[in-house]
Amino acid sequence: MAHITINQYLQQVYEAIDNREGSFCAELLSFKHPHVANPRLQLASPEEKCQQVLEPPYDEMVAAHLRCTYAVANHDFIEAYKYQTLVVQSFLKAFQSHKEENWALPMMFAVTLDLRIFANSAEQQQQKKIKSQPGQPGDMLEKAAEQLMSCFRVCASDNRAGIDDSKKWGMLFLINQLFKIYFKINKLHLCKPLIRAIDSSNLKNDYSMAQRVTYKYYVGRKAMFDSDFKPAEEYLSFSFQHCHRSSQKNKRMILIYLLPVKMLLGHMPTHQLLRKYDLMQFADVTKGVREGNLLLLNEALVKHETFFIRCGIFLILEKLKIITYRNLFKKVYQLMKTHQLPLDAFLVALKMMQVEDVDLDEVQCILANLIYMGHIKGYISHQHQKLVVSKQNPFPSLSSVS
Repeated sequence: MAHITINQYLQQVYEAIDNREGSFCAELLSFKHPHVANPRLQLASPEEKCQQVLEPPYDEMVAAHLRCTYAVANHDFIEAYKYQTLVVQSFLKAFQSHKEENWALPMMFAVTLDLRIFANSAEQQQQKKIKSQPGQPGDMLEKAAEQLMSCFRVCASDNRAGIDDSKKWGMLFLINQLFKIYFKINKLHLCKPLIRAIDSSNLKNDYSMAQRVTYKYYVGRKAMFDSDFKPAEEYLSFSFQHCHRSSQKNKRMILIYLLPVKMLLGHMPTHQLLRKYDLMQFADVTKGVREGNLLLLNEALVKHETFFIRCGIFLILEKLKIITYRNLFKKVYQLMKTHQLPLDAFLVALKMMQVEDVDLDEVQCILANLIYMGHIKGYISHQHQKLVVSKQNPFPSLSSVS
């Protein structure tokens, strides 16, 4: 395959299409397959040869694929993206004509995956070029998403009674590709209709585990950013538990988002877990929260700020401060052994943690938040400048109030 001629290649494509061999067609159009490194197939103008062997729109699709291999060989990813867009557009014409069949789904998976990858590479290449060049960052990814949405609409609109040959089997793969783009260009609101489509699908529990793991990962991340922490924990936990045990890198990536969610719900990770997945950036964060050590938490956030910002979780981790206040104030309660705690005691504790510009008004504000959130059972007596806590379980466990 690595050294076949253009005529041999086109004959293979023709026979694969004629025999409805979707998986083999997918290989012949995929950039994961070794044929793309064959110099004999890297052609600048293959249209005439393709037209001699293939019917429209397959001739256009394969010609665009071969021009794409030529562009990649020349490290021109902007050009490669342009021709891969033509591949998808031509495929879509053929796909729409397959009224009663879904044999071409593997082809769709291959060409749309390559389109997203090339759009990403083209964006990076364009950003290195002259800044005055037209086009906003994210333009190509956004246009790639439009092509994927066109494929998604064809899959979603297949309302035939038969399940086995339904194009709807392609929906979740496309949604996962779209999620990757929307998260990259920060347009998470566009995920909502896609999530609704899967929620209402009768196939939602029948897609492959790999696709479901990816889907739950992105839906969990979106729930986290929406501050819906319990659903986020559910989705991300599913993703982590069902991710293949050999996929250490993917399990680590899931944990980067699952850990902050679990901590916000009162479940602290073990040191062994952090070490196993090389996530020691969370070690002092965990320790600071658990011990009510606001100083240690702040130092950890500053020390690993670049990592947390790059992962998009810095602001989520900032929310851990309220739990750290709760744990610190619980220590004050345990030391004083009374149900009527002077506000001055909390002020002293905060100053020991090097919280700057703090006064009694600030202390009352923090306490009011903790009471409102259910982290403290009690009330503030403004007249006596005291926090009066319940004699029964004044500091409920975090998991019970989350």
